[in-house]
Amino acid sequence: MPEVVVAKPRVGKFNKNAARRVRVAGKIPAVLYGSGLDPVAVEVDPNQISRILFSETGHNTIFDVEVAGHPAAKAMIVDWQREPLKDELIHIDLKRIALDKTLKVKVRVKLTGIPLGVKNSGGILDQVLREVEIECLPADIPATIAVDVSELALYQSLRVADLPHSGTIKYLNAEDATVAHVVSIREEAPTAAEAEAAAVAAATAATAAEPEVAKKGKPEADAGAKKPEAKK
Repeated sequence: MPEVVVAKPRVGKFNKNAARRVRVAGKIPAVLYGSGLDPVAVEVDPNQISRILFSETGHNTIFDVEVAGHPAAKAMIVDWQREPLKDELIHIDLKRIALDKTLKVKVRVKLTGIPLGVKNSGGILDQVLREVEIECLPADIPATIAVDVSELALYQSLRVADLPHSGTIKYLNAEDATVAHVVSIREEAPTAAEAEAAAVAAATAATAAEPEVAKKGKPEADAGAKKPEAKK
């Protein structure tokens, strides 16, 4: 059974001071929009929103939203802001959705198994795309897109074209986009002290290799000498 988010309409001015008062009261300012209806400024329970965001389906979770004086609707969390120091939710954007219309959403790619290139060749698995964008009906949104990478050898890649395909979802990323690959372990980068010592050694070697350029003109000692007077 879908979760029900009860949102309370906000009244009055919608500025920073008003939003701060909402947060002090233990709620989060939010906006509900979409489906051709006017946007509604509301306040919601931060604990409930956090529970949805950290659920298996995350921000792709479809839930019922109820606002007094407005028709009930299906909705999703499409954007959220956090306070960077305390890591607390400070604003939410909710979007009404229609179950019979396709949506564009991003879904997490979950890699399973240990690649052959890691077990047998000492490589490492590098995941390039952690999310892919898909288009589908709301009811067909997967929690994750799981793919087995056990057969990946060293220097082999997994591309979008290799992900599980079905008639219910459409991938919007390029088919040849790399999702993950097995690469060799890179050498450790030199420390700052090692890099500085190498730079000094290179500069010293370059200076020693430069040929001495002879100066044009007379030596300074000769430059100050007077020319002999002509005989009369």
